[in-house]
Parts: sequence; C-alpha cells; structure tokens
Amino acid sequence: MRISIIVANWKMNKSVSEAVRFVQELHSSLTENDEIEVVIAPPFTSLNSLSEKFKDSPIKLAAQNVFCMPDGPFTGEISPRMLKDVGCDYVIIGHSERRDLFNESDEMIHAKIVAAIKNDLIPILCVGERLQELRSGQTEAVLARQLDSALQGLRSTDVERLVIAYEPVWAIGTGETASPEDAQVGALWIRKRIQALFSAKISNGVWILYGGSVNPENAKELLAQRDIDGALVGGSSLDPKAFLKIIQTAVQAKRNK
Repeated sequence: MRISIIVANWKMNKSVSEAVRFVQELHSSLTENDEIEVVIAPPFTSLNSLSEKFKDSPIKLAAQNVFCMPDGPFTGEISPRMLKDVGCDYVIIGHSERRDLFNESDEMIHAKIVAAIKNDLIPILCVGERLQELRSGQTEAVLARQLDSALQGLRSTDVERLVIAYEPVWAIGTGETASPEDAQVGALWIRKRIQALFSAKISNGVWILYGGSVNPENAKELLAQRDIDGALVGGSSLDPKAFLKIIQTAVQAKRNK
C-alpha cells in the first residue's frame, strides 16, 4: 500500500531564519504518522540548517533542483553527491519553471534523474501540459513525451522508488486548479503509462502527486482521488498553518481510501 506524500516546494522564498521558524512551528503541531511522509524543499541556502532540525523529526528534506554531474567547473550548480551529503532524501526534477524559465530539455531532465538515482536520492519528477496544449488536446502526447524521455533506460528497481508529480502548467501559481476528476484522469493516465513502459507491479507502486494551486480548501477532494497519493504544494506551503491543514487532510483522505 502506497503511503501519502505531501511536499512543500518553497521555491525562492524564506531566509534561513524564516525557514527554521517555520519548521519549529510546524514540528510542534505535527505528529508522526506512518501513513504519510512530509517533505520540505527549501532554497539551497537553508538545506544545511533544516537538515540539522530534521535529525529527530519525521520530516524529510528535498532539494528543488540538481545538476547531473558529480563535480567540476559548473559555476552555480549543485551536484547530487552534495545534496546527499547535506541530508537530502528527495530532489525535485523537471518542474515547469525549470523547463520554461531555464530552458531545461527532456534530455537534461533525464540526465538529472539518472544522476539522482545513482546517488540514492528519490526524484520527484514533474510533468504536465501548458494551457495551449490542454486546449488543443495534446495533454496525453505531452505527458507521454515527458515520461518516456525521463524514464528511458531506467531499471524497474529505479522506477519503484520514483515519485511523479502531475502539475498542469496552467494551474501552477495561477489560482486555477484542475477539477478533482480531471486530476484523477491525469494521474491514472500516468499510472497506465508506467504500466505500459514497465509492469503493473511497478505502476501500482509509483507515487503520483498532484500539484497546481493546492490549498486547504481544495485538498480534500483532490487527495480523495484513487490514483493521487499526495500533493506538491507551492504557495500554501509557505504558511505553516495552511500547510498543516493540508497534511491533516491527507492523513484523513488516506484512511478513507
């Protein structure tokens, strides 16, 4: 049985002191629960400080990005080996903002996936369609291209640990959210694609999250969907009270499934 995973993607927000205060507030209200995993992805500058805070905590640490090389003359980049060394368990790869703002190609995302797995990091692979692709009926073709490229050449044992975040690009940071039914359709399509590429066993074990303007008000219906195993939360993850509500909703949704 898949546990639920709730990921806070802080993007370029919070200083180190603000990050530490957030975690202290959240941790004081958070109870350990083996039905759910809570993951926080702060800016690189806060990874070390939060890693220290998470040593006696159920919260896991993620990075928001990674480079595909282990070391070398790559100014401004961070290697997977460095992320593992600082205490990361997860790394977000292929977020639409990286694809769009920084021109990350499917090939680059695949290289990052491979590098993360080699360094025992769990990739959170983001896939999703733009508004014009949705309107022109290209959603499935876009998801197929992104998934097939990212997972090319991976072993089944690698994919078993993968987390995939279905993030319709038109819903990220816009206040627009896919309906629960549409989110389920997207998640189920992804699961079936994994089955076609690997096997039903592998497909049933992969975690599929929904991301795109998730908040305490819409989380209940989204997380109740059969093939949605959690959420990648942006803006609402910056407020510890709002984020805690989403976590609590995920726990209840898991018990109701």
